[in-house]
Amino acid sequence: MVYPLIDVFIYSFEEGYNSASQTSFGTGLYNYSYVLHDPYFLQALKNTLILVAITVPVSTVLSLLISLGLNKITKLKELFQTVYFLPYVTNTLAVGLVFMILFKKTAYTDGMINLLITAFGGKSVDFIEGPYWAKMMVLCIYTIWIVMPFKVLVLTSSLASVNPIYYSAARVDGTSNTRIFFRITLPMISPMIFYLVITGFIGAFKAYSDAVALFGTNLNVAEMNTIVGYVYDMLYGDSGGYPSYASAAAIILFSIVLTITVINLLVRNKSKR
Repeated sequence: MVYPLIDVFIYSFEEGYNSASQTSFGTGLYNYSYVLHDPYFLQALKNTLILVAITVPVSTVLSLLISLGLNKITKLKELFQTVYFLPYVTNTLAVGLVFMILFKKTAYTDGMINLLITAFGGKSVDFIEGPYWAKMMVLCIYTIWIVMPFKVLVLTSSLASVNPIYYSAARVDGTSNTRIFFRITLPMISPMIFYLVITGFIGAFKAYSDAVALFGTNLNVAEMNTIVGYVYDMLYGDSGGYPSYASAAAIILFSIVLTITVINLLVRNKSKR
């Protein structure tokens, strides 16, 4: 794992690197300058940041609410847990096709979602090939749908591990359910929530297959590319690829993820004190 990281770091400074001949024009920061001024990279960066900012907090909060509900169920609890976990083990491309059927307008139908919108008096929207906000909304919903099952499973297990003695003692003292949640439940499962937030940030920054499943492989035309998609396009481009640009973009992504992870760790350590 270490060698490829070092290799990519070296490639990112080699200008005009050719993987076939193993040659380059020189070394410097041109690759980084090119990537940071490339409109396609800036679009991919914007899409990735929006995706991270929306999907991570929303999926975590929704997963916590669902887990709290599942934790209170006594009958058929395992069945409900299995049902909520099913999307996680389903192929992402298969789920993407289902979402396309739900949202995409065709010559034969406007899609199930548009049928519901028009039924309530709204105007149909092309969520797959239409305005940017509509496509981003679908991508966020799809991503949340994909990542929530794992979070629900982890949080449900975490809630089940809380010692019930704490709840019994709190109820004897007449503590309200809201206070019990914020004073007992949330602090007890906070390490797991922190873990899910960290892994959620990392996973969202690595998003690529989700966008491909919805908008196809030409994400630049759809304006829905991600940073990982940009790296892939640069590495396997039609003209033979640009490994130097791909390496520079990969190092930039690594730096962003590392910075956010460190910030989260510092916030976590400070809150523990």
